[in-house]
Amino acid sequence: MVTISVCMIVKNEEACLGKCLDSLKGIADELIVVDTGSTDNTMEIAKDRGAKVYTIKWTGDFSDARNYAFSLATCDYIYSADADEELDEENRERFINLKADIDKLDVDIVQMYYSNQLAYRTVYNFDRELRPKLFKRLRKFTWVDPIHEQVMMEPVVCDSDIEIIHRPRENHAARDLSIFRKAVIEGRRFSKRLLDMYARELFMAGTDEDFIQAKKFFEGVTLDNTRGIDEIKEASCVLAHIAVLEKDADAMLKYSLKDATTEMSSEMCYELGDYYYNKKDLDEAIVWYYNAAYECSSILDIKKSMELPRLAIAKCYRELGNEEQAADYEREANEISME
Repeated sequence: MVTISVCMIVKNEEACLGKCLDSLKGIADELIVVDTGSTDNTMEIAKDRGAKVYTIKWTGDFSDARNYAFSLATCDYIYSADADEELDEENRERFINLKADIDKLDVDIVQMYYSNQLAYRTVYNFDRELRPKLFKRLRKFTWVDPIHEQVMMEPVVCDSDIEIIHRPRENHAARDLSIFRKAVIEGRRFSKRLLDMYARELFMAGTDEDFIQAKKFFEGVTLDNTRGIDEIKEASCVLAHIAVLEKDADAMLKYSLKDATTEMSSEMCYELGDYYYNKKDLDEAIVWYYNAAYECSSILDIKKSMELPRLAIAKCYRELGNEEQAADYEREANEISME
């Protein structure tokens, strides 16, 4: 049977770390906990459960800490865990069965379902999705193809039926947005994925000031001819929101037209609705909120195509004195939010 190192990075997780580690009994052959500056009993809880505890100075970069934790592992596979995760008994047994059989599969990465993501309105729009969680520590390199042979570089990935329950205790948006800003200041180039995450974080949890501070960065994205259309559209949505905040009609037109080069997003339609609502043009605001809800799709924040535009339409109708229409849209919004 293979062995598994559980690698974690933590800070002030005394409220949940014990439950997480307890749910990994029978799975972990090695527990590695890297602390980034706890001031509570986190390290004592980890040591009590047999973990090897290390410390690292926090650099503002989660990859630095995660890579350090992985470098300490000695087992066949590495399971990357967070303190606010846990396995129920059914999924713990599934993991134990996977551990017994994985050496027959010859896979490099096992994906597992991550659930309960929407509890604190995170940057993810789905409550349950597959994520890479178990990694082979040392990869074998294999030659492939009968002619023009080459070394297979892509990892062999397997999807499992194991479901990890995520129980976040708080929203980390302020911390995450500060890390994004630090990366911008350092001049790091954002990958497509990281750009998407920055835009999502702003829309889901950013303050007006967070948006304003991101303006120059996203303006640069729209001028970068190496960026794809999806990246330009996401940046344009952020900048359109800033244009609404700053009451800048020229910028609103500029970035809504960038989005309109393909099918408009619900986010952009919603921003146009806000723009006209602030100008007291309620009829035009309703048109754009309606488009957000019924005619377009979200690219960043799914709520901008679901309950939010319907509630905005209801607000407009109520101000127009049409209580019946307002109640209908509020009822529809409530039904959607409860699904």
